[in-house]
Amino acid sequence: MDTAWLLDFVTLAEVNNFTRAAQIRHSSQAAFSRRIQALEAWVGAELIDRSVFPTRLTDEGSRFLEYALDISQRVSDLRADFSGRPSAWLSRIRIAAPHALATGFLPRRWQEWVRGLAALNCVINPANVHDAVTTFISGNADLLVCFHNPQQPIHLDPEQYQRLTLGVQMLRPYMSTSLHKKVRWSFPGTVEHPIPHLAYSQGAYLGRMVNLMMERANKPPYLVPHAESDMADVLRELALNGHGVAWLPDCVAHSAERHGALMCVSSDPAWELSLAVMAYRDKHNPSPALQRLWRRLSSLYEVPA
Repeated sequence: MDTAWLLDFVTLAEVNNFTRAAQIRHSSQAAFSRRIQALEAWVGAELIDRSVFPTRLTDEGSRFLEYALDISQRVSDLRADFSGRPSAWLSRIRIAAPHALATGFLPRRWQEWVRGLAALNCVINPANVHDAVTTFISGNADLLVCFHNPQQPIHLDPEQYQRLTLGVQMLRPYMSTSLHKKVRWSFPGTVEHPIPHLAYSQGAYLGRMVNLMMERANKPPYLVPHAESDMADVLRELALNGHGVAWLPDCVAHSAERHGALMCVSSDPAWELSLAVMAYRDKHNPSPALQRLWRRLSSLYEVPA
C-alpha cells in the first residue's frame, strides 16, 4: 500500500467531493479515483458510498478513517521531526461552517485570527447547518462556526463543547440598486404590487429565521415567490441580477463584488433578525493547531460561554 493513498482518503473524507479532493491533492480526478479504488482493494472493503451526493463514507470507511488519520499523522509527525518542518497535523484547522459563513464571514476573519501564528492553515468545509454540525460532532472538523438564535439554538453538550461568540450578523431584506430604480412598489409591498421574493428552500436554517420574522410581524409583507435556493450566496446573485428581494446576512450581502450593488430595502426592525456567530470546539480535541487558534480567539472575543 502507498501511504499517499491514506492522505487521498483522509482528504476525500474531509471534503466529500472527488473533484475537490483531487484538486487539493494536485491530481487529476481519474488518477485520484484509481488510487481510492486501489486503497479499497487493499483494505478489502468499500470505503466510499458513491450512490449518494455528496459522497460519504460507508460504515467500514468511517472505521478505517480513524486508523488512516492516526497513521498519516504519525508518519507526518515523524517526517517533521526528522526534517525540522511543522507537520500538517500541527498546523491545520478543519473548519465546518454553513455556506453563508464559509464564503461571507470566514475569509475576512481568518487573516486576523492567524496573524502571528506561524504556519497555521485551514481547510473549510462548507455545508448546510445540519451537515456542518454533523461533520463537527462526528470528529471530521476541529472547529464549528455557526449561526445561533435563541429560538433556533444549536444544542451541543456544554460539558464536551466550548463556545465563543465571534460577532453578530443581521438578517435583512436586500435588493439590487438597479431594480430599486425601476420598480413601482416599495417595501413591504401591497396587494396590487407584491414583492418578488427570493426565498430559502424548505428546511434551510436561514429560511426558518425568515419565517420567525414573518410569524412575529403584525402584518406580513406582500410577497410573491420568484425563486428559491437553500444557499444565501445563490439568492444574493439572483438579487444582484434584479430578480427580487432576498433576506441575507450582512456578511453575504456585503461580499457582493460590485460595491453598492445591493441595498437594504427597509429600516423597520420588524423585518430584520439578529444572529450570533458562534465558534465551537471539542474540549477533548488534542490538536495543537486548534489549541493555538482557540487561545487567539479567546483573546480576541468574549470569555467562553
